[in-house]
Amino acid sequence: MIRVVIFLLVVGALALGVNWFADRPGEVAVTWQNWRVETSFMVALIAVAAVCVAFTVLWTFLRAIIRSPHSMRQFWLRRRGRQGYAAISQGLIAIGAGDARAARKHAETAKRLAPGEPLTLLLGAQTAQMSGDRVEAERGFRAMAERPETKLIGLRGLFIEAQRHGDAMAARLYAEEAARSAPALTWAADAVLQFRCMAGDWDGALEALSANRRARMLDRAVYLRQRAVLMTAQALSLQDSDRDRSRALALEAAKDAPDLVPAVAIAARFLAESGEFRKGARMIEKAWRANPHPDLADAYANLRLGDSARDRLARVRSLAQRTPEHIEGALAVARAAIAAREFPLARESLAPHLAQPSRRVALLMAEIESADRGDEGRAREWMTRALTARPDPAWTADGFVSGHWLPMSPVSGRLDAFEWKVPLAEIAGNEAVPAEDVAAPSDTPAVIEVAGAQPAAPVENAEPPPPAPEAPRTKSTPRIVEPVVPLAHIPDDPGPEPDSEREPVPESADNGWKRRLLGG
Repeated sequence: MIRVVIFLLVVGALALGVNWFADRPGEVAVTWQNWRVETSFMVALIAVAAVCVAFTVLWTFLRAIIRSPHSMRQFWLRRRGRQGYAAISQGLIAIGAGDARAARKHAETAKRLAPGEPLTLLLGAQTAQMSGDRVEAERGFRAMAERPETKLIGLRGLFIEAQRHGDAMAARLYAEEAARSAPALTWAADAVLQFRCMAGDWDGALEALSANRRARMLDRAVYLRQRAVLMTAQALSLQDSDRDRSRALALEAAKDAPDLVPAVAIAARFLAESGEFRKGARMIEKAWRANPHPDLADAYANLRLGDSARDRLARVRSLAQRTPEHIEGALAVARAAIAAREFPLARESLAPHLAQPSRRVALLMAEIESADRGDEGRAREWMTRALTARPDPAWTADGFVSGHWLPMSPVSGRLDAFEWKVPLAEIAGNEAVPAEDVAAPSDTPAVIEVAGAQPAAPVENAEPPPPAPEAPRTKSTPRIVEPVVPLAHIPDDPGPEPDSEREPVPESADNGWKRRLLGG
């Protein structure tokens, strides 16, 4: 509406101006050499306006003729650009749909129409990646890594290619370079941290973790927990070579994560060695309330190395009373009572758990029957029940079951992955038991079975079966599992073969049964 009003005002003003000039006619005379032109002012004004319009039209026509080559060139460039953009878009869509043939066709069109575009390089590299052409894929990603605007995606592509083909050194170099270029890049920061952990470079891992915190990739709680895990791992690695530094690291780790069992256990042992018994006891008691664990009970029992078995039993009973309903307290009291030869107390401690005993409960009952009454028949009956009893918790991460705590998962490389829980390995009537150093792929639960374990009726005075032969030990270096560059459809990498290793079976047949039932 406002525009209409303005237009009407402008037209009215022009009309008034024309009328004003029409009411005041004047004469204009132009003399040039022998020519004299006389006319009215209005006619002269109209003539001048006509000449200006004609000159403008003529100049526009001449200018269009002069600039026609450049205009035609711009037209064809824009046309090629539109076609190249369409080829790139359709190629990326084909990659997302898993159509390698269409993706290859559109990639060739994009290279012909837009050879220098970053998306053209990405389309070509991902097409080669999806087709399994490693050389062409690396060439494309390397070309992107040499350009500032596509450096990070090129490094990521090279990192993934190196991992897919098991080149851990190259993968680490690419991740380190990406982390230096962009400290807040999540995949690069995680990969650097995992590689340093796998190499046992705990100082470097702590430095990488601090860099992640400075880049605001971790909140304070997660940072302190992971820092405690790394310091605990370093303390464990230094406890035989540099005990002073190991002590400092363990105490700092226990301070950052008071419920981290291995950190508290090793820190309490160091405090006990220096005579700080009460401080170590308070530390264990706090961790026990949050996470009852046999390692904590063992560390609490042995705070004073010169104590008798009865003294250790009294200390363990006081610890177990803090979590009266938890089975770990009952098991800890039973073990201490057996060591002190207080067998009635051991039976009383295990009594609430005999209706559906776990393997550790059954084995402790077998030990009680054998040591207290010398009843080998009852002891073998409890050993037989242990074969099919419900499993006990173990240190588990990504289907990998370990006999001791580890700072990271050997399967996925995830930091602080191990949890004290029952492994997901129960098949065929609870025949699977946790075992040490047995790895399984991360996408399937670990299945760890007792060799030759079959339920059997108790037989008195029968000899136990001979020890199982020791399985050959094998080791493999786990790889970090990384997703593929977005939109690229790549065949799944089977990853490293799972390791399987069993502890040597001792000469004693009874001890051999117990070790195999406990999984090593």
